Amino acid sequence: MMQDSYRFIEHHGAVAGVTGSCHELIIDPENSVLIDCGLFQGAETSPDGAGAERLVIEFDVEKVRALLVSHCHIDHVGRIPYLIAAGYRGPIFCSEPTANLLPLVLEDAVAVGISKDQQLITQFIGLIRSRIVSVPYGRWQDVALTPDCSSGLRVKFQPAGHILGSAYIECDVLRDNRRRIVFSGDLGGAYTPLLPAPKSPYRADVLVLESTYGDRLHENRKQRKTHLKRLIGRCLQNSGAILIPAFSIGRTQELLYELEDIIHRHKAEAVAKGLAWQDIEIIVDSPLANRFTAVYQKLKAFWDAEARARERKGRHPLAFEQLTTIDSHQDHMAAVSYLQKTAKPCIVIAAGGMCAGGRIVDYLKALVEDERTDILLVGYQAAGTPGRVIQTYGPRHGYVELDGRRYIIKAGVYALNGYSAHADQAGLIRFVKGMRKKPSEIRLLHGDDGAKKALQQALIEAFPEIGVFIP
Repeated sequence: MMQDSYRFIEHHGAVAGVTGSCHELIIDPENSVLIDCGLFQGAETSPDGAGAERLVIEFDVEKVRALLVSHCHIDHVGRIPYLIAAGYRGPIFCSEPTANLLPLVLEDAVAVGISKDQQLITQFIGLIRSRIVSVPYGRWQDVALTPDCSSGLRVKFQPAGHILGSAYIECDVLRDNRRRIVFSGDLGGAYTPLLPAPKSPYRADVLVLESTYGDRLHENRKQRKTHLKRLIGRCLQNSGAILIPAFSIGRTQELLYELEDIIHRHKAEAVAKGLAWQDIEIIVDSPLANRFTAVYQKLKAFWDAEARARERKGRHPLAFEQLTTIDSHQDHMAAVSYLQKTAKPCIVIAAGGMCAGGRIVDYLKALVEDERTDILLVGYQAAGTPGRVIQTYGPRHGYVELDGRRYIIKAGVYALNGYSAHADQAGLIRFVKGMRKKPSEIRLLHGDDGAKKALQQALIEAFPEIGVFIP
């Protein structure tokens, strides 16, 4: 039976799409906490109009006592510099791996979007590090709401299986009859490479749930790896480069992990005429991705059992022989120019994931009009981004606008949605089903309208006693 929606949460992002995640949990009239403070991408905006080109914080931060970070993707943390500029002075709570990754993400975000002044960037990152409170998974943490450190809130971070350090966050509001509000952040699938699958919380009174792929089902791990292997083989028949736009953190490392395994299993087999799997060059062109990969390797304790077992056998899932990393801008432009001239068969993984910025844009400008090129889209493409345009119009050879110029899409375009780091509809329903004490209310955010409505209907059918709302 439907009921009135829980009134003590305000949503400042991820309402009209999947980016800009930012939610405010109201503890009392004088105190609140934020869950994430992310950047908007493409055409998506906040309820008060903030978007990719409008970054100023539109809500009052005076009563915000703490920021809880679910994970380090830019659509969850990218507006933190603007939050601090708006006057936020409180702590930043996050999981232990996220505490290692967050300064790197924000350093890059400031350098790209705010200032090239290295002294200013260093000072800002020092400030961020001083504010971070690293919380082990599974441990309750009191959040001080007043100067005398009294707490009306405790929080717990639990593994979400999305990227390294990702968490769903349990919030016990002690001043509201100990209501437990759970924010899902971004939930990973059951078979995300490198990471353990998320386990459901014991209970929730209110669940704020993502819905990115609430309208579809993914391939299983074996199917999607087979699909990846088959698509690479098909693309390399064209004797050109394969371009994979990928987020620097999470998706890049997952792809490397899967590619290492395919090469390990099929070493001497031919993938194309005159080319064996073990001879394919895989290029990661992203200084940030390479730094993240180094952190991933340092934090092996947070890998899943399969990944740790491979490493014990002497394999190197994230640093194998066929891998070339590019850091400097000079080397990047040289690689783009070389591939434009030669169309050498290889796999290029470059930032960013929605083709709206990053080094992938230079590769696209150089190669998208070359019929020998193929583009593999392995993640969600938000409305208004070049990635969505390529996904939609590439198969019919339409055009994409990059840096103000139109390019005819002559490259092959393929989508590998099975490699999403987000849970599909079945995974999201399983997350609710696994709770011993289920919520009286579920709020669906972080999804397109169709995905939210499809998931809402599926949840209502599975749990008719729960009120399922779309804010």
